[in-house]
Amino acid sequence: MKLFLLLLCFRGLFAAKHSLKYFFTETPGAQSIPEFVGVGFIDDVQFGSWNSRRGEDIKKDWIKFFEDEPQLLQEYISQCSTFHHYFKDTIKTLNQHLNQTEGVHILQMTSGCEWDDETGESNGYSQYGYDGEDFIVFDLQTGTWITANQQAETTKLKWNTEHGRLQRYKNFLSNSCPEFLKKHWHYGRSFLEKEILPSVSLLQKTSSSPVSCHATGFYPDRAAMFWRKDGEEIHEGVDHREILPNNDGTFQTTVNLNVSSVRPEDWKKYDCVFQLSGVENNIVTKLHKTVIRTNWDENNRMEFLSIIIVPVLILVAAVGFFVYKKKREKEIAPPPVNMNEFSEALN
Repeated sequence: MKLFLLLLCFRGLFAAKHSLKYFFTETPGAQSIPEFVGVGFIDDVQFGSWNSRRGEDIKKDWIKFFEDEPQLLQEYISQCSTFHHYFKDTIKTLNQHLNQTEGVHILQMTSGCEWDDETGESNGYSQYGYDGEDFIVFDLQTGTWITANQQAETTKLKWNTEHGRLQRYKNFLSNSCPEFLKKHWHYGRSFLEKEILPSVSLLQKTSSSPVSCHATGFYPDRAAMFWRKDGEEIHEGVDHREILPNNDGTFQTTVNLNVSSVRPEDWKKYDCVFQLSGVENNIVTKLHKTVIRTNWDENNRMEFLSIIIVPVLILVAAVGFFVYKKKREKEIAPPPVNMNEFSEALN
């Protein structure tokens, strides 16, 4: 938390940095998902993707950008298609080197760059992962590959002899990537720099469950949320969940507080605080039973209603049946006998 507050105090030093990131994944033989998926992000906001089944998918905010930059879009599509086949061949080679003959294997690559719009400085990176483990990393300073895993030694030796490919990597990370980043950022800065505050709610499943402070709909994801007691951040009994993306491009997060050991009279000492980078005022939510949304309250209410209503319904039904029975008896009762007529009939 201290680090986050420090970043807030010196936000101007960090706000000038922007990033362009690409993620590629190849899973040969996959049935339920595309074999190859490539995704691009600018300042951690997805602008588009390409997969081996459906082709490209450009996000709504970026359609106009790629209409104005058709050559760049075609370059992305071509690169993804090339990577798809290259990754598949690379996995076959790795299977041979590592004596792997069965099972599904995954090759991943992340590549990108950062650019400081104040100093003009930029740097790039590129690294591969294989079957969920770091595999090999491109060293931009030396222009060579270095191993992140002992199994990558053979690959490193081979790739470091491919001088043309090494030069292309270095040129992309040093020049092309920062230029792409600047183009993307200058176009999207109006919505990339927006700040959206979330809706914050307190949730609880049962009376013995932790109270969850849930924030959703905020942007960007540079945010922090925590519980306080008497104005001081607490850590004991607190469970922080990661920040997750929503479908609309905003984010959500949750921080749980174990209230099982908190006395009812002490609840007023606790509150949940949400902080969004760049926004001066925090969102503070007091811990109070009246603001907690809970299934437990609803269940109790239904149980209470059932306790009251069911006997009443039974009573109403019983009374209704009694009235109905009496009424029915009157309807079907034989008419009173006229004794004079009865006597005449006998004579």
